[in-house]
Amino acid sequence: MFLSTTTNGIDAKGRLSVPADFRTVVRGEPFDGIYVWPSFDGDYLEGGGQTLMDRYLSLIEGMAPYDDARVAMERSIFGAAKPLGFDSTGRITLPKAFADHAGLDGKATFVGLGARFEIWNPETYAEKAAAARAYARENKRALKLPPVGVRPS
Repeated sequence: MFLSTTTNGIDAKGRLSVPADFRTVVRGEPFDGIYVWPSFDGDYLEGGGQTLMDRYLSLIEGMAPYDDARVAMERSIFGAAKPLGFDSTGRITLPKAFADHAGLDGKATFVGLGARFEIWNPETYAEKAAAARAYARENKRALKLPPVGVRPS
C-alpha cells in the first residue's frame, strides 16, 4: 500500500528519487518500476505499480467495447502512461512533458493513496492538502465502520 507524503528533489536530467517505501510496494511485481501518467483531473501526475494497472484493465474491460467512456479511459490512462524503471539508486527519469504538466521544477511531492499515488508540485499540493483536510473533517461521518464484531469483507 502506498502511504505517506514525501518531497524529493529533481535533478537537471529529470531524475527523481522514488520514496523507498513506495519502491517496496512494487518490489516483486513483473516490472521493476512504476507506471506514471498525467492526471486528467488536474495538474499533477498519477501512478502505481503493475497491480494497479491490472486493476484498471479489469475495470475498463468490464465496460462495453465501444463505450465512449471506455475509450476515453483507455486513452487517458493506458495511452498516456509511461513505465518508468528504477535506476540503481531508486530514481526514475521523469519525462519533460510530465514535469511540465504537473508544474514540477526542482522538487516533487509523492502522495500515497493506498493502491495508487500522486506526484505534485509541492506548493500546489500544500494548498490541495489543506482543502482536503478541511473537507475530510466536515465529512468524517461519511466513513462508516462495521458494527463491533463484524469483519469487513
